[in-house]
Amino acid sequence: MAGVTDQPFRKLCRSLGAGFVVSEMVTSDTRLWKTNKSRWRLNHQGEAEPISVQIAGGDADMLAHAARVNVEIGAQIIDINMGCPAKKVCNRAAGSALMKDEELVFDILKAVTEAVNVPVTLKIRTGWDATQKNAVSIARMAEDLGIALLSVHGRTRADAFRGEAEYNTIAAVKQAVSIPVLANGDIDSARKAKQVLDETGADGVMIGRAAQGNPWIFKSINHFLTTGEELSPPVINEVQTTLMSHIEALHDFYGEYMGVRIARKHLGWYFKAQGIAKSDYKHIHAIESSHKQLSAVTSIFEQFDRLKETAA
Repeated sequence: MAGVTDQPFRKLCRSLGAGFVVSEMVTSDTRLWKTNKSRWRLNHQGEAEPISVQIAGGDADMLAHAARVNVEIGAQIIDINMGCPAKKVCNRAAGSALMKDEELVFDILKAVTEAVNVPVTLKIRTGWDATQKNAVSIARMAEDLGIALLSVHGRTRADAFRGEAEYNTIAAVKQAVSIPVLANGDIDSARKAKQVLDETGADGVMIGRAAQGNPWIFKSINHFLTTGEELSPPVINEVQTTLMSHIEALHDFYGEYMGVRIARKHLGWYFKAQGIAKSDYKHIHAIESSHKQLSAVTSIFEQFDRLKETAA
């Protein structure tokens, strides 16, 4: 979720019921941490604890060093990414590409767990492709090496985000280890979260793409799991208040130039989730002023009922 789960979004999700959030993926090459992008990703000021930082890379020593430095600057949990399917990550023998090389996985997990005195968690997929599904063996290895928690996305690297998530493999992972396991993939509603928990026996669910434009999903899931009743979706005034607050937080965090640009994708997700046609909000993407962007959003909500009827 690099480029999405930044500090403003993490704070928002926590406020709406997410029990645990993880930072955007940070490169393990600390020589690259001088960029604005890395500084933003390493900024956890004012966040609720525990602070979990996700690192990515393909070199065991480099990952161990990155873990140590992150702990020195405030990380309380280190999360290792072996689940990202992006080509630019996998082409560097990182992310889910690591699952092709179990010896390297062993070296990385051993190096990182020995390098820090905080919990280390791991995000994996079910395997590299349909012929190499090794999530269970890697999960057992992870437990033996001291990994504290596993998150499993129910697809292989080859699947990317296509097709349906396979929950049977997540169930097999849960049965194979005694450490907590989080199920991930295609969980886009409270009922789906309950279904996945029942099917996999997982200790919790991890939400990714489904929170884009719908951060209320965490509150909805918590309510359903607690009461067995579905929570009504937020009324339009709450949507507007939440969205405006989120956009203002992005402006404050990144500054006007980048804040306005980063806000654009979030606005698209919010409006799409509310049933507003792209043609009715695409003009906002050309706005470069934070004040004008907020004014344009306000205008959209003032016309909300008409725009929704038009889109329908």
